Amino acid sequence: QVQLVESGGGLVQAGGSLRLSCAASISMFGISAMGWYRQAPGKQRELVADIFSGGRTNYKDSVRGRFTISRDNAKNTVYLQMNSLKPEDTAVYYCHVVNYGRDYWGQGTQVTVSS
Repeated sequence: QVQLVESGGGLVQAGGSLRLSCAASISMFGISAMGWYRQAPGKQRELVADIFSGGRTNYKDSVRGRFTISRDNAKNTVYLQMNSLKPEDTAVYYCHVVNYGRDYWGQGTQVTVSS
């Protein structure tokens, strides 16, 4: 029912920037929250940022001020602008959507930050 397609990952040097995109196959009307999680090798998956239907945003402390989450309702897309990237940001990033109370996940996109 819900398909999430992620893009924008890649390899970047420390201090660089990337923008992740996540496009949903349906309109935003049934979506109460969208967010980004990440999982590094050997680590637990963790919340990076999310945005709720009313526009409220939430950030992991270590990315606040560097990352910005936003959404474009006309394009059914959520973005994560990542600036001042650090090697510790290296992970697979997953888009997450809550649609009518159910959780959906994107396929993941690799972000690698070299020192």
